[in-house]
Order: sequence, then structure tokens, then C-alpha cells
Amino acid sequence: MHAAVTHRLKLILLAALAVVLTGGYLAATRANINPSHAVGDTLDTFNGVAVYYNGGINVTTGRRTTPDGYNLGLKFQCVEFVKRYYHARFGHRMPQSMGHAKSFFAPGVPDGQMNLERRMLQFRNGAGAVPQPEDLVVFAPWVLNPYGHVAIVSYVGPDHVEVIQQNPGPFGSTRERYPLVRDASGVRIAHDRLRGWLRVPPPLVAGNGP
Repeated sequence: MHAAVTHRLKLILLAALAVVLTGGYLAATRANINPSHAVGDTLDTFNGVAVYYNGGINVTTGRRTTPDGYNLGLKFQCVEFVKRYYHARFGHRMPQSMGHAKSFFAPGVPDGQMNLERRMLQFRNGAGAVPQPEDLVVFAPWVLNPYGHVAIVSYVGPDHVEVIQQNPGPFGSTRERYPLVRDASGVRIAHDRLRGWLRVPPPLVAGNGP
């Protein structure tokens, strides 16, 4: 009997701890806990397109659209930055204008073929293609982020790739680097959750780039 009571108390304590941790996580990710910045501050730019501060990763402050109604996403989430970037740089509009970051990579699309929902060429990480500056990289979801993440390649070196991102967290950096591995199997970005990258089709780049 004593053992059964002890086991029950442990379960109650674990459940209570889970509730507290979940509540703390939700509160922290929906608030600005960095006093150095206010939501909407400009943190960085890439090719003239600003990266804004979002505070907690789950903070939302309304939806941004173009003057004619094209949806760019929730301010100032990671998706809003990449869609705003491609619209500003190339006039690019995605046929599917909604969706979380993880939905940008379509598993059924063959490597190097068109992702019709995003109207971009899609490449699988490790399949052989080399990432290029201005490619859109897609990260799979994980425990603390069920929505995934997207960023843009800002630089490709001989042994690393740099990306620029919006909403990395209140103390995160807008720029991150990942090793670029070249071996007998091809080329891959060394990050377990990086699924692949999307690229604006060449005619769009040639017609609308700087």
C-alpha cells in the first residue's frame, strides 16, 4: 500500500512539474524578455530587406500583406521575412500563401523539380545540389518548435553556409553558420533538421534581380 501511494505521489508531482514547465515555456515564448529591443526593431538587413525583432518565438502582432492583398505572413515570424524578401527582391508570389515553416518543403517533390505550392525549385539536403545565396532553407520541427523554421542563405563558402533569419528567439542571432560537407555522396549542410532548400526559378531571378 505504501509503495502504491508513493508511486501515485510521484506521478502527481511529475504532472504538476510538467504543467509548470509548459506554462513557463508558453509565457516566455509569448513575451519580450530582452529589454534591449522592442518588437519591430530592425536587427539586420540582406539585400536591402530588413530583419525585424519578434521577441518571444510565439509572439504575433498581426498579419502583413502587400497593398493588393497578397499574404506575407504573421509579423514578425520567420515565414514573414522569407516571403517578404522574395516579394521585394523578385516580385515572387507563392500560389500557396499560407502554411507554417515546415510546410515549405514538400516531401513528394523530386530533387531539383518545381514545388508548385511555393513556385520554387526544391532541393533535398544531401542529394547532391550545392546551396546558393538567396536559397530558402527549411528546418523540420522539433520538441520546442512544432512549426519548423525557415531562413535564407546569405553566404556560401568552401566549407560553410551562412543563413539569415527572423525570429530566432529573444537572444538569438540573425545569422548562423553551418558546416558544408563535400564527400563522395555529394554535398550537404551538416544540420540534422535541415531538410533542404528552395530556389526562385532562373527566369524570375534574371528578370527581377538587381
